[in-house]
Amino acid sequence: MVGEFERKKDTVQELTESAAERVGNIAKIITSAVVDIAREVGDGITDAIEMREAAWRAERDDERP
Repeated sequence: MVGEFERKKDTVQELTESAAERVGNIAKIITSAVVDIAREVGDGITDAIEMREAAWRAERDDERP
């Protein structure tokens, strides 16, 4: 037979474990979102740089006799 103290201890332990898992899952979601955002921003900047360089090359080509 389990005593009242042990039941309460088990309940607190289960709640703590569950909360820790949920916080960890939320942290994973946030981390993944930050990584995705950083990747998209970086890709956008890379695209802008490539377009600027292509425009510069096209302008140089137009200036040739």
